[in-house]
Amino acid sequence: MKIAYFDCFAGASGDMILGALLDAGLPLKTLKAEIDKLHLDHYDLRVEKTVKKGISGSQAIVIIDERHHHYHRCLSDIKDIIKKSDLSDNIKEMTIKIFTKLAEAEAKVHHVSPDRVHFHEIGAMDTIIDIVGSVAGLEALGVDAVYCSSLHVGSGMVECAHGTLPVPAPATLELIRGKPVYSTGVKGELLTPTGAAILTTLSSSFGPMPGMTVETIGYGAGRSEPAIPNLLRVSVGEQAIEWEGYDTERVAVIETVIDDMNPQIYQYIMEKLLNMGVKDIFLTPVYMKKNRPGTLVTVLCSFEMVTVVADILIRETTSIGLRWHIDDRIKADRKIKEIQTPYGPMRFKISGIKGGKVLNIFPEYEDCKRIAAEKNIPIKEVMIKAMASVSSYQSQASEK
Repeated sequence: MKIAYFDCFAGASGDMILGALLDAGLPLKTLKAEIDKLHLDHYDLRVEKTVKKGISGSQAIVIIDERHHHYHRCLSDIKDIIKKSDLSDNIKEMTIKIFTKLAEAEAKVHHVSPDRVHFHEIGAMDTIIDIVGSVAGLEALGVDAVYCSSLHVGSGMVECAHGTLPVPAPATLELIRGKPVYSTGVKGELLTPTGAAILTTLSSSFGPMPGMTVETIGYGAGRSEPAIPNLLRVSVGEQAIEWEGYDTERVAVIETVIDDMNPQIYQYIMEKLLNMGVKDIFLTPVYMKKNRPGTLVTVLCSFEMVTVVADILIRETTSIGLRWHIDDRIKADRKIKEIQTPYGPMRFKISGIKGGKVLNIFPEYEDCKRIAAEKNIPIKEVMIKAMASVSSYQSQASEK
């Protein structure tokens, strides 16, 4: 599977993403042909080589006819342009998703409905070209999945159509909510709303570079000259290991060992973290130094949740420290489906190879527990009769 990894050491903007893809081998002719499918005029797109602090890159330059540059459109206008275009269904879907996300962020900042807002960031034609070009460019390069580093946002103030705003701009901050970000004190707006909307919508995860064989590298140049090289780097290549039929993802693993806490607190911590959306949490009995019995608490979560999970573990348990790392995870394709049983419809967890063979079917424990309590029968009896219904379900599924 071909993947792309964006290294945002100097933030990101729409034109920097375009420049990086062009620098990584996307033909300008191909990009223009895709954008032409929007049936827009009054613009041109070109690319220029440039050097930023000793590193060469490509700068994507969108040229708009000045007579049309300040024409503002609302979200429904842009959706209409995209839907009527000749772009592929996938590009249409992802482009509308990005514009909607950007519109919702701006609307929240300005306290209005996304459908009622007319604002410069979405209305500008160069933003339309940046977003459509980024999605179409990744598809043209054959990229199946996008990954991204933590986002460098910059600092200070920025001048925009709404006046002087803090960095990151309010809309940008809304877009990066829940994502890993940082600032080194570099002055200026490094991450723009358009760049944030594209990367937060397209990226599967944020964090260290995933295992991959890098084939091409591109640097997209921005227009400003901050104290660091104003470049966005993209690495395109094959995922390190192919697992045909299975999903893969990167997860953060957080661990701490506790030996001096009331064990009743564990249930509270587990429920709180699971309700927050961690992927899993489990306890392992261990022996510590001097043969003291303890409990190893292990939490699996997304990279973006590391700081909040760590904060909860330290604040709400007796832990005085923890460790964490990134792991690769392989998952069978999974879904929850209702199956008719002697007790009525019950939920079953079905897992297997993506688009192929079913490997496991098991009734949901909570359903089994509920039925056992309602009918005052052993839970193992409920499970046995529920599993007996699986064969008829599989027969019906195979006939279809």
